[in-house]
Amino acid sequence: MEVVFDSAALPVRDRAEGWVQTTALALVTTKLKFPNPGGFRGRLRAMTLGPAQVSEMAYAPLLSQRTPLLIRRSDPEQYQLALIRRGHQGLEQNRTRALLGPGELVLYDSSRPFDALVDTGQADSESVVLQFPKRLLPLPERKITRLLAVPLPGTEGVGRLFARFMTSLADEHLRCTPRDVLRMGHTAVDLATAVLAHHLDDESTLPVRSPQQLLFLRITSFIDQHLPAPDLGPATIASAHRISLRYLHRIFQQHGTSVSAYIKDRRLDRCRRDLADPHLHHLSIQAIAARWGFPRPADFSRAFRAAVGMPPSHYRALGHRRKT
Repeated sequence: MEVVFDSAALPVRDRAEGWVQTTALALVTTKLKFPNPGGFRGRLRAMTLGPAQVSEMAYAPLLSQRTPLLIRRSDPEQYQLALIRRGHQGLEQNRTRALLGPGELVLYDSSRPFDALVDTGQADSESVVLQFPKRLLPLPERKITRLLAVPLPGTEGVGRLFARFMTSLADEHLRCTPRDVLRMGHTAVDLATAVLAHHLDDESTLPVRSPQQLLFLRITSFIDQHLPAPDLGPATIASAHRISLRYLHRIFQQHGTSVSAYIKDRRLDRCRRDLADPHLHHLSIQAIAARWGFPRPADFSRAFRAAVGMPPSHYRALGHRRKT
């Protein structure tokens, strides 16, 4: 795993703010409060697994709040399934409160407000977190909400299998090829699905995926991973998945869209997220557009206005006014 943040490498005065910025980029944007900013300790390691990401975290007491305002500004639309390895954490989401201890799993939803707390007087908290796009979970969202902030055992059954897989990823990651890593991402999401389906205790909630549905998920995950590539298009995608262009277009037509429209929509989603992110205010609009596959400013401005109803400069300014 790559070390994304280590407070020991920073001056004491910069450690708390460094954690704020790092978790906003590596996880989701939250409002953080530190009982002892001067004594804050934190470390975060992250590993990308295709469409998913695994993060190992250790940090001193704090309060983390994901507010409705932060969700409106930027929402990656992800689930996070966390394994608590050390310490205790309090969590409230979807009108459910829980106190979590070592060996327990808990599910978060980035699209809903939450409060997470490691109280003063407790040991530093350690956890391993799997985050992945909500659309990859083949379970009805209305049923998944039952499990938000609910302690789930990670020491028996499918929970134990998931926990062991998560904790062993770091040891074997360097021995894996890029294709291995992509497959492990899909395996991690499948294991998370098995854990959640088990606790819903309703076999009818786990649909049988057809080969074409699985292929569509693999293709859309491939697109999300290659959005910055200027040559990303139907021909590249069809070649990467060893299918014909005609079959590729047919798959997307059956999902009510086209390949090009899907790519453009996902790129615009990423641009909206970055334009609303105060931590990226130092980047120009043109730089943000280019990083997500819009090399020509005029094309980006036209596409953004058509999708959002205002120019990107107005969208960014509106987000800034809301912040202040």
